[in-house]
Amino acid sequence: MRPVNIRRMTIPTTMTAIDPAAPGGPEVLTPVTRPVPQPGPDEVLVQVAAAGVNRPDVLQRLGLYPMPAGTPSIMGLEIAGTVVAVGEAVTRWRPGDAVCALVAGGGYAEYCVAPAGQCLPVPAGMAMVDAAGLPETWFTVWSNVMDRGHARPGETILIHGGTSGIGITALQLAQEIGLTAIVTCGSDEKCAAAAVHGAAHAINYKTQDFAAEVLAFTGGRGVDIVLDMVGGDYVPKNIACMADEGRHVSIAFQRGPTAEVNLGLVMRKRLVLTGSMLRPRPIAFKTAIAETLEGVIWPAFAAGRLAPVTDALFPLAEAADAHRRMEAGAHVGKIVLSVA
Repeated sequence: MRPVNIRRMTIPTTMTAIDPAAPGGPEVLTPVTRPVPQPGPDEVLVQVAAAGVNRPDVLQRLGLYPMPAGTPSIMGLEIAGTVVAVGEAVTRWRPGDAVCALVAGGGYAEYCVAPAGQCLPVPAGMAMVDAAGLPETWFTVWSNVMDRGHARPGETILIHGGTSGIGITALQLAQEIGLTAIVTCGSDEKCAAAAVHGAAHAINYKTQDFAAEVLAFTGGRGVDIVLDMVGGDYVPKNIACMADEGRHVSIAFQRGPTAEVNLGLVMRKRLVLTGSMLRPRPIAFKTAIAETLEGVIWPAFAAGRLAPVTDALFPLAEAADAHRRMEAGAHVGKIVLSVA
């Protein structure tokens, strides 16, 4: 095999990273020293300025998220930083470029390898800490709401977890393409925050029956799309408040992976039940999403119609506290680790 010709800046041989030796609580997230990874022919090496924290990171830390073969054990699914080396097949990026990227792992570190096709330019004027929180949620929401949910302007969407990173991103997408968004949240304060970020109706699921609220708000018609990260006993309630020809898109199952479904309702309403996991999908699939986001969504950031929503920033060494905040569920928007 030909040696890879890597164009690079000066790079150390070791780095600080969060790479827990065993599953456990947040306390396992302690800094360790690891070798700096080397990019392959179609990859770039990024000096990480910031890394996003996501719910799958918590599941991985607990040992509940099986990783695809070959995935780095270092945690972290999204980064922003500066390209410092590129493989010989990379034509778009060069050392010195500011990028944010979706990665399969390795983001909680000073350096991270990313497939060139999964990188996006940091929007002009945007801070690295804000850009780091974009890729995971935007790739996920676009793929599921648009590609699987087939969202169309004028439709209504129900978004569970309305103030999570996914929820805020879905609200922003709804505003950008012309959807009416209904969300569920766990407190009146979160409902108010969701309204600020574009929710037409916010439901406190702890004090209200969200299915009844959805039907009342829509005049009995129901919603066209459900973006569900809850699963379990939420699924039949989701189906009950869906409109004819509705699409139910599952992206997680915080209340369990199994549900009892009334097939009679599915058949009578002609519903579609679908879902996806992004992490195991091939690079070509994620590259196509990146190209779409850059063409359709990134201009909205440049124009000021959209802005990142960063909830809290923690130093890399305090990754444990970042996970504690994620697990507490008090955040609105993205939790980010500052690395540089």
